Amino acid sequence: MEKQRRVIALGFFDGVHMGHGALLRRVKETADRLGAVPAAFTFDRSPAAAITGKAVPLLSTLEDRNALMNGLYGIQELVVAPFHTMQHMDWKDFIQSYLVGELRVVHVVAGHDFHFGYMGEGNPERLKAKCQALGVGCNIIPKVELDGVTVSSTYIRTLIAQGEMERAVEFLGHPYRLTRQVTHGKRLGSRLGFPTVNLRIPEGVIVPAFGVYATRVWVLPVWPDNHEPPGPQHLPGEGPYMAVTNVGVRPTVEDGDQVTVESFLLDFDGDLYGRTVRVEFYKYLRSERKFPSVEALAEEIQHNADQTREFFGG
Repeated sequence: MEKQRRVIALGFFDGVHMGHGALLRRVKETADRLGAVPAAFTFDRSPAAAITGKAVPLLSTLEDRNALMNGLYGIQELVVAPFHTMQHMDWKDFIQSYLVGELRVVHVVAGHDFHFGYMGEGNPERLKAKCQALGVGCNIIPKVELDGVTVSSTYIRTLIAQGEMERAVEFLGHPYRLTRQVTHGKRLGSRLGFPTVNLRIPEGVIVPAFGVYATRVWVLPVWPDNHEPPGPQHLPGEGPYMAVTNVGVRPTVEDGDQVTVESFLLDFDGDLYGRTVRVEFYKYLRSERKFPSVEALAEEIQHNADQTREFFGG
């Protein structure tokens, strides 16, 4: 790892919500002042799931977490550590050997409930005291509340599972998103007169309430194999396009029990198979239901398209 001074936020940052944003903003401000790299530390899997042995659906993939931190808060580097290793590390070693010794951290920012190290013995008080002894800056950020409710990934998961996207947007500070490569569907869109993109929800990621949503779709840039920024020979990013997005099993076309995310793009003409797109969810429009015919489904999608245009003012 490159030897550079870092200011780092500690946490799992699932969803990168408003509470996380308070930490990340402090990191960026402090890093700019100290001439250091603004960074964040996270784990390769959910600590809650690893500790309890129970499935805890993620709000965001690692790739989405990274993109949100960078795009919204200017975090330049995401350090991903194996939770199993960190779980068995002495809390003092985590600070002195790992953060300061290996990562060259000069300032740490953590939340009021952050625990770390073997048996979770590391806590905000110990973190602050140890950093002070080592001459490392440390900020402990208090909980963030909205409408008297603590902003947390747990609460936001409940909102998304119930389809309450507008409230989820408020607590996230950005629309809930899913970024995936477009897969082949049953070409229903061509039959209905709307270009569509079909995505599969990654394993372990939360499934929003089945139904239809007003969304925006971004078509991401095509990056060359060496991961350098795309040149003029590569397709640019496009969007956003307003879209009507169905989450569910598409009962009208008898898609079995395979959960899909199918977005009907408005004001777009083209084939996006193989491209990577980001779907941003804004508003729940209706529940998923079976229609008597494909024609009746097309009529309802047109109505949902009108609702979507009205929502976005377009």
